[in-house]
Amino acid sequence: MNGFVVGGTRSGVGKTVATLAVVHALEGAGYTVQPAKAGPDFIDPSHHERVAGRPSRTLDRWLQGEEGLRRNYHRGEGDVCVVEGVMGLYDGDGSSTAMVAASLDLPVVLVVDASAAMESVAATALGFRRYAEHAGVDCDVAGVVAQRAHGGRHERGIREALPDDLAYLGRVPPREDFEIPDRHLGLHMGDEAPLAPDALDAAAEHLRVERLVDLARTPPRPEPDASRPRTDRRIALARDDAFRFCYPATVERLRERAELVTFAPTAGDDLPDCDGVYLPGGYPELHAEALAESPAIRRLAAEAADGRPVYGECGGLMALAETLTTEDGDTHRMAGVLPADVRMHGRYQALDHVELRARTDALTAGTGDRLRGHEFHYSSADVAADARFAFDVERGTGVADGRDGLSEYATLGTYCHVHPESGAFDAFVDAT
Repeated sequence: MNGFVVGGTRSGVGKTVATLAVVHALEGAGYTVQPAKAGPDFIDPSHHERVAGRPSRTLDRWLQGEEGLRRNYHRGEGDVCVVEGVMGLYDGDGSSTAMVAASLDLPVVLVVDASAAMESVAATALGFRRYAEHAGVDCDVAGVVAQRAHGGRHERGIREALPDDLAYLGRVPPREDFEIPDRHLGLHMGDEAPLAPDALDAAAEHLRVERLVDLARTPPRPEPDASRPRTDRRIALARDDAFRFCYPATVERLRERAELVTFAPTAGDDLPDCDGVYLPGGYPELHAEALAESPAIRRLAAEAADGRPVYGECGGLMALAETLTTEDGDTHRMAGVLPADVRMHGRYQALDHVELRARTDALTAGTGDRLRGHEFHYSSADVAADARFAFDVERGTGVADGRDGLSEYATLGTYCHVHPESGAFDAFVDAT
């Protein structure tokens, strides 16, 4: 599967709109597109999936390592893979867009804001290309998409200023309806259709599809992943509007290792018969009242006390707490498994790549093992004085006092989201 990376000069330059336009244009030309996202984001991949009709792969060198990143890429399927970058091309010390492109040996399509520039678009692109040597990253800036560019003389001036070895790959015209609006916590999920169909058509209209396809390359093949035996375990996965932040690779790994059953706590589903429960991240604060009345959530306390392994990440941690207080000040009872009261805030409390070291044997790691992940949450947890933690935080914020992994019985709740390449989900399945 050939691919390329859509990188930007900075955050807010219009990478997501340009990426959606590229995916839409390729699909319209008859290509099957596998979308992907550099970095640990859950939001942009939801936009990708809406347009491409298939889950978006997460490509993050911090979370997965170089070989794991390549394995995740090659698990995708399609004629061409379109990888949306994160922030500016070289931003991020753990896994910048340039690092992801270099690890995969994929060319970069640079999105440049042309709203107040013409020849300077070429100068910007050349500067980004030459900076790769200074940064020590083997990053190939191969072409340019001009964002917010008019046609006619404006487009002609941009195109003619580019050197022959830097491809002009089209433009996205300036339109107000190309902006993806903010919603809850500054996020807007793709299934809420932030771009109208006619806007998406207009955004894709002036892209040079065949030139994009021609510059795409195939990444190196990774070393095969170590095979792990399938078990007879049954894992229950919460999937609904409250628990929606789950990597496709996580679902795949759980299905490879165990029987996977899903349930929707906010829809009134009871907890299925299972050997272990996984509550991923999401928006429990938007559905706190429904969760307080959920048969599955109310049953978790008894199941956990009986020794049922339960793993909650971020939103899952919040649902496992004693209470959840929304930003409006409304307090709702949660599962009551973990000794913490969670409160929402108007500003994010943590945003970073994370590294954890296990203080003792835990549900997702053995003593001394390290897990890499990421955290992004607007809540904080007030924990009991005698609360037990499974991890010391080597990088990141965690739950409290440089610790993460609030533990009770065989239940573990972390603010850290991990990827299956970390081995955490294999350890979880083996512990059930």
